[in-house]
Amino acid sequence: MKPEEKKKLANRIFWKLFLCLFIAFFALYVSEATGYYEFEQHKRVTLTQEKIKQFEQDIAEGKHVDIKDYMGEREINYQTKISNMGLKLSEGIGKYVQEGLDATFKFLNQLMEE
Repeated sequence: MKPEEKKKLANRIFWKLFLCLFIAFFALYVSEATGYYEFEQHKRVTLTQEKIKQFEQDIAEGKHVDIKDYMGEREINYQTKISNMGLKLSEGIGKYVQEGLDATFKFLNQLMEE
């Protein structure tokens, strides 16, 4: 590859990366500016206050109280086939990198001992 072609390729990669980062920044900025995060927090607080009132009413009525009845959905499973495959791939790569580093340090240690 010629130096000019390498420079053009690096320039294209840089601008594409810059554009992706700019889009991500812009999306986060717009979500913050429109108050999306604050609205989500408000919904959680409102839900919590409603559950507290329900809990107090159930206690006053002498009902059986279980904490699971008053807690919202806390555990959401975000796993997909693609994320599981990515996890397995990264664990496999990590294993080989660890073995490579161990072998490298073992070799360097042998060189230092001699």
